[in-house]
Amino acid sequence: MTTNLIMAAQAAQGGSGMSMILMMVAIFAIMYFFMIRPQQKRQKEIQKFQNSLTEGAQVVTGGGIYGTVRKIDLVANIVEVEIARGVIVRVDKGYVFKDMASTPVQAK
Repeated sequence: MTTNLIMAAQAAQGGSGMSMILMMVAIFAIMYFFMIRPQQKRQKEIQKFQNSLTEGAQVVTGGGIYGTVRKIDLVANIVEVEIARGVIVRVDKGYVFKDMASTPVQAK
């Protein structure tokens, strides 16, 4: 009786190699479409915003500081952000993000 169970289990394992590979491919596909791809889209959107920065734009720095762009130095890749009247900080352009509070909320 136990010999029959062992033989049945071994026979079932013969096809499990292919099913294991299919399962791994399915898991990777799910991770790609739900995690990797949306993150890549967000990164492209952030890069597009950073490349189209203009003086006077409302921004948030990577440190969470809200301010207004006063000057953009494309050579040094630095943005000067006014965070209070007369207070200007220099921030790397890669750490400047869109101020979502200043954009109107769109109904979906």
